[in-house]
Amino acid sequence: MSPAEEHLATRRTAGLFDFSFMGLYEFVGGSELQQLQTRRLADLENGQVAYTLLLKDDGAVLIDATVWRLDHERFWLFAGRRASYGGRDRSGEYAILAVQGPASGRILARLVGTEAVLALKYFHFVEKQGLVVARLGYSGELGYELLVPPGNAARLRQRILEEGEGEAVCECGWAAADSLRIEAGYVLFDREVDGRANPRELGLERLLSTPRNFPLRRRRVGLEIMDRPAQPDLPAQPDLPVAHVTSECLSPSLGRRIALGFAAAGTTGEVRLADGRLARVAPLPFYDPDKARPRATPL
Repeated sequence: MSPAEEHLATRRTAGLFDFSFMGLYEFVGGSELQQLQTRRLADLENGQVAYTLLLKDDGAVLIDATVWRLDHERFWLFAGRRASYGGRDRSGEYAILAVQGPASGRILARLVGTEAVLALKYFHFVEKQGLVVARLGYSGELGYELLVPPGNAARLRQRILEEGEGEAVCECGWAAADSLRIEAGYVLFDREVDGRANPRELGLERLLSTPRNFPLRRRRVGLEIMDRPAQPDLPAQPDLPVAHVTSECLSPSLGRRIALGFAAAGTTGEVRLADGRLARVAPLPFYDPDKARPRATPL
């Protein structure tokens, strides 16, 4: 299948992704991890996951991550393998397979049982039948991430494909994952998270348990790429504000080119891109603006 077909299969039924490249770091006691990231660990219950940020000394976002509370003392931090974040490095001890899409709950129920799937809340995880199962994902759809030792990953992949055959589950690559997350308005390291943008500029102030006063030099925006180029030399062409594209794709769901990027705070309407194209500032996310699908009833 092409990346566009994989993308649409995830939106319509289910896609299977391999995210085993993620880094895993375990912390005992919360003091070190609390200083490292922006969410208040005391607010998390056992089995809960929180989306979080790691900040540089100047307040810019170093990387986004998830923190998982295993029990009273133990926490996991999942982040890209870009640096050493402290704690015990357990990267590579688990393979991470993600099942995303409207049929993902039905597929998972055949693996761990209907009761377990119905009981698992959004941004929570449970250990079941030798799997660590978390209800979250990077696609903007109902979805799950399954953690197993690497030696069991091939068998788990085969089981997912067998149990999902009737649901037309599709194995998907990174290109599909990227276009899915752009439609959903999610940031990516080295793109939107460029080492310079602060949480306010990224629109991620909600991830700060302790409010801080960050400057707003620019703002992350959605962009709909227009078919015609900018023509600044024509009298009828207004002097447009400039936007910088960080991620772009031809949206398989929407049938038009969309992008994430940065523009000056308060920018609306048409903008000019660095390559001369025109774009229109659009609300985020492009897909499922109420973000109802990830929270949908799984069965």
